[in-house]
Amino acid sequence: MTKKTETTEVVETVEVIEAEGETKDSVKALEEEGDIAADYLEELLDIFDLDGDIDIDVRQGRAYLEITANADSNLRVISDPETVEALQELTRLAVQVKTNSFSRLILDVGGSRQARVDELTRIVNKLIAKVKDSGEAVPMKPMSSYERKIVHDIISEAGLVSESEGEGRDRHIVIKPA
Repeated sequence: MTKKTETTEVVETVEVIEAEGETKDSVKALEEEGDIAADYLEELLDIFDLDGDIDIDVRQGRAYLEITANADSNLRVISDPETVEALQELTRLAVQVKTNSFSRLILDVGGSRQARVDELTRIVNKLIAKVKDSGEAVPMKPMSSYERKIVHDIISEAGLVSESEGEGRDRHIVIKPA
């Protein structure tokens, strides 16, 4: 399915890898969630006269939307990680209003998510080394649930233990020796 507007081309590429617990109905619901989110984002891009292509993907029980553009695009204006996080929350709310159900969609703008994963990996690896050297627990700064999941996976792969502590915006990870 391809939608075209003056400034945005929405290209839907749905890779459906049926994970445990994912039924065809849930995949269809996630595809619909992605379509609603893409329509919302397309309108925002048009309002702000930003160029970008929106790719929709369904994986790991979530709708993933990625806005990409060529190197000379003005898309970098909204690719700051904090701005992407805010746009993701607004998009989730727009989807929730249309579907009357909670949305766990993930938004990436101009590769900012991968850049954040790379940054988190670098930070966590330094903290892992610190925990291994000192044998003491090290707390991290608060982060989103999506980022905490990434960090928990990195720590687990390194053979250490991690726990989330705190509530709401103060929720953070503590890295502990095994």
